[in-house]
Amino acid sequence: MIRFIPVCLFLFSLSQAAQRPNIVVIFCDDMGYGDLGCFGAKGWQTPHIDSIAKKGIKFTDFYVAQPVCSASRTALLTGCYPNRVGISGALSQRSTTGIHSDETTIAEICKSAGYRTAMYGKWHLGYQKQFLPVNHGFDDYFGYPYSNDMWPSGPVRFMPNYPLLPLIEDNEIIARVRDQSWMTTWITERSVRFISEKKNKPFFLYLAHPQPHVPLFTSPKNSGSSKQGKYGDVIQEIDWSTGQILAALEKAGITENTLVVFTSDNGPWMAYGNHAGGVGPLRGCKGNCWEGGVRVPCVMQWPAKLKANSVVKTPLMTIDLLPTIAKILDVPLPEKTIDGKDAWPVISGQQTEPVQEAYYFWYKRNDLEAMRMGKWKLQFPHTFRNSKITPANDGHAGKYVMQKCDLELYDLEADIGESKNIADQHPEIVSKMQALASEKRRELGDRIQKIKGTDNREPGFAEIANWAKPKPTKR
Repeated sequence: MIRFIPVCLFLFSLSQAAQRPNIVVIFCDDMGYGDLGCFGAKGWQTPHIDSIAKKGIKFTDFYVAQPVCSASRTALLTGCYPNRVGISGALSQRSTTGIHSDETTIAEICKSAGYRTAMYGKWHLGYQKQFLPVNHGFDDYFGYPYSNDMWPSGPVRFMPNYPLLPLIEDNEIIARVRDQSWMTTWITERSVRFISEKKNKPFFLYLAHPQPHVPLFTSPKNSGSSKQGKYGDVIQEIDWSTGQILAALEKAGITENTLVVFTSDNGPWMAYGNHAGGVGPLRGCKGNCWEGGVRVPCVMQWPAKLKANSVVKTPLMTIDLLPTIAKILDVPLPEKTIDGKDAWPVISGQQTEPVQEAYYFWYKRNDLEAMRMGKWKLQFPHTFRNSKITPANDGHAGKYVMQKCDLELYDLEADIGESKNIADQHPEIVSKMQALASEKRRELGDRIQKIKGTDNREPGFAEIANWAKPKPTKR
């Protein structure tokens, strides 16, 4: 009897481990709300990504924490508002800050449950060696440390302060990239190989596409494949990549027990005209906190657990993924405060009520610009980059016009395009949201109101190493 109980417990733990899903997160760069077929895209086809929605869930009200690269990725991986952990904007090769070693990532959550982990593509949480993925829970890394426009050619403008893009494997620079045409192919092949090699044990794969961020690149096999020019070609290559991932899961016989999440880091960079995506019915774009900047397409599948052809309209945010995964894997949350909540009741269809009373949108260096509570969106007084510009085309950027926003309230169920300010009609809603925002300001600060938060943490700091300071490249 004394021996029987431990054996039973051991067998139970093995059974529990066998039920833990593989997790694949596919994260695009600057893909707009209207860029997938299942979200109304025209001019290109995304059958593989659309199939995720058919086999699982389409999320109509899915948000990122900030409409900019590094901050958004920080929120995804840590479950925190990025200003809580000291990250803002878009870090570059000149940045001496990055994700702090004390912060816990999704990869580390998965590692604590015995998972193998890999990250391929764009990192953007710090370029110095101490900030790279292999030092934050990932067993394997291959990709760019920051955005693909941070190189001498930019999209089209000459940027002499940037070197050629470093291609990093684990924590070493293995090449300097002159031609980005094959990057999507390379990171896809790495992902497929990882799935094949790790199929017998649970794994976490984070595939972060550098595209469709400008400058746009596709491999020759997908060049000219769409009816919508270069941008359409890029989206279709991302769809091809997704199809390869799904096929690899199917070949390995693990589709049923794999959670696949496909989404984007922020809205499209619409100043680039035909080299940028669309926001559908939304207002705004990358670089502001209107819906087009922070609401992104999201689809998920887990055939063993999620009902096919489902649509979830309940608001969720990337910060909720870490605690949700921790719950699924039955591992403890990080000791440090995080902002995300377990969203499994919403994802699984058990409830329609939001898991958070409200979501908050900071931008720039800790400016609280907007928040969402239920169906209500409140814009706080701030300046923003106008998305209604006349953009340039073919890789050239248009000029921004700065505009001011007053205290403005929108009913997103009736007015998804944030066109009709109804603050004066609902003073009680405005008052409640302002009270919630005041509490959040005390906790995390607000530069606009000159409030320093009480629970902000420092990012990681490093001196610039020699490897991170190559000589600028001339054309």
